[in-house]
Amino acid sequence: MEAQNRLFPVFLKLEQLNVLVVGGGNVALEKVSAMLRNAPASKISMVAPFFREELLAYLKDFSQVELIHRAFEVQDLDGRDLVICTTDRYDLHVEISELAKQRHLLCNVADTPALCDFYLGSIVQKGDLKIAISTNGKSPTLAKRIRAFLEEVIPDDIQTSLDSLEILRKELKGDFDSKIKALNELTKGLIFKK
Repeated sequence: MEAQNRLFPVFLKLEQLNVLVVGGGNVALEKVSAMLRNAPASKISMVAPFFREELLAYLKDFSQVELIHRAFEVQDLDGRDLVICTTDRYDLHVEISELAKQRHLLCNVADTPALCDFYLGSIVQKGDLKIAISTNGKSPTLAKRIRAFLEEVIPDDIQTSLDSLEILRKELKGDFDSKIKALNELTKGLIFKK
């Protein structure tokens, strides 16, 4: 049987959630910057004994991000919705993953798919169009290459098309199936016209 990605894609309203990032190094910077690029008002707390200068420099424009300068403690999970582990300590990640499960919190452990409840995909965004790419944790590099390809082929003015289609969708009459059929006809060849 051919392998199949069984992940269910979801777009989170991250600005309505409370996120904990454990770690303060390069991986933490990668994860936090990805979240803040997509949802700039996200409420994120970061706990680590140290924070890299590059991370601190990036966060200077995000005053809502709380930095806790110490090692992780169990109570850091209180009130959280998501937990992201970015340290180089596998034992700590296993502990946090287990604690998160006990509390019914979703947990992502960087570079350790077996401990993850979800993955952070590679993201293409142009205006309101957002596409997340997953390789089921197998190859972030391939996901990044596919992202680069899609960024190149999707026109920069896609937002104009999206806005026009939204107006048309609101004006269409009939049942759901007839609206879908009409929109399918309107969008044929739309995206990749240059």
